[in-house]
Amino acid sequence: MAEVNATQPSSAPKAVDEKDRPVIVRTIKLKKIYRMGDTDTYALAGVDALIYRGEFLCIMGPSGSGKSTFFNLVGGLDSPSSGRVFIDEVDIAQLNAYELAYLRCLKIGYIFQTYNLIPQMTALENVTTPMAFAGRTSDERRERGMKLLDLVGLKERWFHRPIEMSGGQQQRVAIARSMANNPSMLLCDEPTANLDLNTGTEILRILQKLNTENGVTVICVTHDHKFLKACDRMLWIRDGKIERSARRDEIQIKEGTIGGVPH
Repeated sequence: MAEVNATQPSSAPKAVDEKDRPVIVRTIKLKKIYRMGDTDTYALAGVDALIYRGEFLCIMGPSGSGKSTFFNLVGGLDSPSSGRVFIDEVDIAQLNAYELAYLRCLKIGYIFQTYNLIPQMTALENVTTPMAFAGRTSDERRERGMKLLDLVGLKERWFHRPIEMSGGQQQRVAIARSMANNPSMLLCDEPTANLDLNTGTEILRILQKLNTENGVTVICVTHDHKFLKACDRMLWIRDGKIERSARRDEIQIKEGTIGGVPH
C-alpha cells in the first residue's frame, strides 16, 4: 500500500492552471443528507469545488467519505439536499427533465466500475446506442462506433458480446461508449477497481490519451494510486468535505506504508 501526502494542503480547491483553464464544473455549498429516523447522515457536508476545463482530476478518500455521492451529483445522476452544481455556468437544478437528459447525453460521458454494458448487444451496438438518442443516422453511428472501438484497440471485436470479452475489454468498450457523443467531460467511478494491474494501467493510458489529445476533462473517483502520477490535481474527500487539494507536483507517495490514506 502507499501513503499519500500533499505538501501544501488547503481547504479549497486550487487551480491547475487558473489563468488558462476556464471552470467547467463549480459546486457551491453542496450537501447530501440521508435521514434515518431522527438521525441525519451527511454524505456531503457543504462542498465548494472548482474543476477546470481540460484537467485530469482524481478524487480520493476513504470508503464512505462522499466520493461517489459527489460523482453522482456532478453528473446529474442524483439531486443534492441543498447547494448548487454548475456545468459550463448552467445551474443543472434549473433544467427540466428533457434538458437534463440532453446534458447527460451530449456533454458528459460516464464510466462505471461494473462496465454497465447491455449483455444482449455487441460491442458496436453498446457503443452506438447513445448516438441513437442524439439523433444520428445508422451510417453515422456505425462509422463513429468503429472509430471509437479502434481508439480503444477493439475494432476487430466489434461483433462480440460482453460475455465473450474479458473485464478489461468490457471496460474499453465502456470507455468507447462514454465518448459516443463527443462529450467535453468524462466522469469515471473506480474504472480500474475490477481489473488486474496491467489491464488497469492500459485503461489509465486510454484515459490519459483522451485527456491530452482530445482535450476531454477527466474526473476520476478512485482508490488506485497509479492515477496520482497521471492526474493534474487530486482532491481528498473525508467525512463529506474536501480536506485538501494538491497538484501532481505537490503529491508525495510513500511506498511500503500501511493504510494508503493521508493523515
